Amino acid sequence: MSRSIATRLPTIVLATILTLSLTAFVAMSRADEHGEHSYPYREYEFREHEFHQSEFLDSRYHHDHYYPPAGFAFGALPPGHIVVRHQGASFYFSGGVWYSAVAPGRFVVVAPPVGLIVPVLPPVFTTVWVGGVPYYYANNTYYVRSPQGYVIVSPPPPTAVVVEAPPGNAPVQRPPVVASYHTPLAPVSMYPNRGQSPDQQAQDRYACHRWAVGQSGYDPTLPNGPGATEQQMDGYRRAMTACLDARGYTVW
Repeated sequence: MSRSIATRLPTIVLATILTLSLTAFVAMSRADEHGEHSYPYREYEFREHEFHQSEFLDSRYHHDHYYPPAGFAFGALPPGHIVVRHQGASFYFSGGVWYSAVAPGRFVVVAPPVGLIVPVLPPVFTTVWVGGVPYYYANNTYYVRSPQGYVIVSPPPPTAVVVEAPPGNAPVQRPPVVASYHTPLAPVSMYPNRGQSPDQQAQDRYACHRWAVGQSGYDPTLPNGPGATEQQMDGYRRAMTACLDARGYTVW
């Protein structure tokens, strides 16, 4: 190695380190702009068993389930997710976790806005009572039953009395979901033949799902409920296949 190169080597190494540090800082800054903070990005959907760490445990009201934190980004949505539109924006709901699409193939965990209505409760929830009214709690989110489904509401105020059992003089209001049955799955996979965006795919899937439920009387997205017959499940699959095929997807 020549003397001039040897003399310049520390400067080159320092410049390289500074460049790498700057690149990392810019990447983190861009992530912060999307609300993703410094959490690692994963190329697949959320799987609860991979988050069994104390920092991801929601133990409020003895709920005791694990969820990815707000700002965590994934490269795919879970199968069977629900698309909900609220004030012109699309939100994706699955397993008690809410997502927003910040870019094609990039879904960030978000806190859902108050007032958003979802047709079903999370698969696991804890019921608490506030002023005699049942609130359904999961993943730092409170749901109250409404005529259209379940509306997301603000947390009870600090001065409110929150109990985990119904008051003695309050009528017991149970959600239509009970834990004594398990709805069988009717998996339907699809491939976009026309290059549909992830958002368009999610909208098409949900629209076809709603139509297939009406045709078959079977809803596989309900976390619990009376079991379906094989005929209903087949009817759901056939209806989903026909609907998605008409919208330009290969279904299997």
